[in-house]
Amino acid sequence: MMLVLPIDTAVHAFRPDPISDEEAAAMFRAVVNLFARWDLTDEQAATLLDMPARSYRRWKGGEQGRIDRDAKARLSNLMGVHKALRIVFREPQRGYAWIKAPNDAFGGRSALEIMLGGELTDLMRVRRYLDAERSGW
Repeated sequence: MMLVLPIDTAVHAFRPDPISDEEAAAMFRAVVNLFARWDLTDEQAATLLDMPARSYRRWKGGEQGRIDRDAKARLSNLMGVHKALRIVFREPQRGYAWIKAPNDAFGGRSALEIMLGGELTDLMRVRRYLDAERSGW
């Protein structure tokens, strides 16, 4: 007699481990430093994080508020862009400069121009492009 074990065939949505508030706060501090290296204005930084410029300035000054799920996703994607640039370019300065350079992959626009569209998907588009570049696909 053959023993048949039940197989779970139910559809389960993939849910990555959520980013904790402490991790998000650390990512925010790192992204503020990254924005300085990218030479962004507070208005540009606020657009990337989808928050008013005055709130970004307060947060940058240390008065951090609650970081919601969308903001965590934005921070994660920005850190992913930074990581990919550090892998693609040996010299960090080249990666920092790349963000503002015209790029054929973006129709002659820079990665920053794409990301300044303000949508989470704009950040994801640049990250996906860089992830593909660094992995040789």
